[in-house]
Amino acid sequence: MKKRFEQTWRWYGPNDPVSLQDIKQAGATGIVTALHHIGHGDVWPLGDIQERKRIIEESGLTWSVVESVPVHEAIKTRREDAGQYIENYKQSLRNLAACGIHVITYNFMPVLDWTRTKLDLEMPNGAKALYFNWTDLAAFDLFVLKREGAEADYPEKIVTAAKAKFSTYSEADIEDLKQVVLMGIPSEKDISLDDLQHSLTVYKEIGFDGLLDNLLWFLGEIAEVCEENNIKMAIHPDDPPYPILGLPRIASNKEDYLKIINGVDKSFNGVCFCTGSLGAGVHNNVPEIAEAIKHRVHFAHFRNVKKDEDGNFFEADHLDGDVDMAAVLKIFIEENQRRDTAIPFRPDHGHQMLDDLHKITNPGYSAIGRLRGLAEIRGLELGLLS
Repeated sequence: MKKRFEQTWRWYGPNDPVSLQDIKQAGATGIVTALHHIGHGDVWPLGDIQERKRIIEESGLTWSVVESVPVHEAIKTRREDAGQYIENYKQSLRNLAACGIHVITYNFMPVLDWTRTKLDLEMPNGAKALYFNWTDLAAFDLFVLKREGAEADYPEKIVTAAKAKFSTYSEADIEDLKQVVLMGIPSEKDISLDDLQHSLTVYKEIGFDGLLDNLLWFLGEIAEVCEENNIKMAIHPDDPPYPILGLPRIASNKEDYLKIINGVDKSFNGVCFCTGSLGAGVHNNVPEIAEAIKHRVHFAHFRNVKKDEDGNFFEADHLDGDVDMAAVLKIFIEENQRRDTAIPFRPDHGHQMLDDLHKITNPGYSAIGRLRGLAEIRGLELGLLS
């Protein structure tokens, strides 16, 4: 019998409105989670990891993947105090491995994590989706953030549209846009526009090559701990896969990923393959990227997007977007047969729909939309396996 993927589900911990019982009913067997109460850069205490694992296992599930152990900005910028954060990261990896958790997702996006401009775009059927619009981002960049030289980063068509659209914004519209964009900054404190401006200045000096060098340095520093503890590091692609607000992006396409994989050519150094993030790239051929780096994929996010001619995109149904999901799954199904351990995947994001429209949920992480996505991906997998 052919091996199937390990079916997992992202869970934000005991305060997540989606319960572990809900997840079991959805059909997942593995949990993807993190210790969100631990400050960025701090060591994940062994006791806290054990307690989270106990809760998961008492529900009849398995903690399969960590998403994420955040990489502190001191490491990304290779600041003078980066060494202590490296040591903390190593100890967190040791503690996770001691608890039997070996797949670690992370990203190396500077300052911003994922970026969207609207969290509740209404679909024709009444469901709501996450949305990214270049005109809205340009309006934020040019007229709210007021970044120096920003206008040169956008096509004239987008700049003109941003000026026209911003002129119609109310104060509430401006505040909403600001909050949505800044939501992508993972931090323990509120981030001001001045804080963001300072970070942009730092990364302007670092640039693409400097950020890639810093990533490879980080991977080199943790390599021995990863190899000794059978840790698999899985870097998530940039989301979206473009420079945002003048920030460099180094994990956006096939060429980027090959530089990362070959830069520290060790089996621990791998990828979290996100079809949605990569699919948002106008020039990205997602099945081609999957074929090129499949041997280093330690974890997968399956979701889909639909783009327009300007590169704006919304998150589509899992099997109804620009990404040829059947072609991608076929590649990973074949790769999965060569593995001793099944590749874990999770349905990434999902529309807010049905009863979830009346609930407060984490953006993209309501239950029913992801349940639909998991069911569709499982069905496609079974069809391709037969």
